Amino acid sequence: MDHLSVNWLAVLIATVASMALGAIWYMALGKHWMAAIGKTREQIAEGGQATPFIFAGVCQLIMAYFIALVTPALMNGEVTAYTGFLVGVHMWFGFILMAMIINHRYQGARWSLTVIDGGYLLGVTVVQGIIIGLFGPMAAAAGA
Repeated sequence: MDHLSVNWLAVLIATVASMALGAIWYMALGKHWMAAIGKTREQIAEGGQATPFIFAGVCQLIMAYFIALVTPALMNGEVTAYTGFLVGVHMWFGFILMAMIINHRYQGARWSLTVIDGGYLLGVTVVQGIIIGLFGPMAAAAGA
């Protein structure tokens, strides 16, 4: 894996795009999500307003970085919107969704929470993969 070939502009744009997706997703499904976690708006607000968004931004930056890092390795050097999409879907299904199902089953969470959060994270990995694929690797490292 070539850490120098990671296109940081693509990673940053993918992070912003996936955060925007989250805003849209959870505004549309907010009532269902709160019912699935069994909390009210007031209970959620008690934990602090900004902290979850900071963690989400950092985690999504890391996710985008790793999609950018592994896409060329998994796709024989080919970094396109399609290969980014494929890596995003496979990472989501093989790791994110499976880990989420394991944790939610032990926690006794509702399946609706798994569907809502899992659907969002599928969107995250697909959006990030496509953006990273559209930008491609860094030009200097790509020609090396």
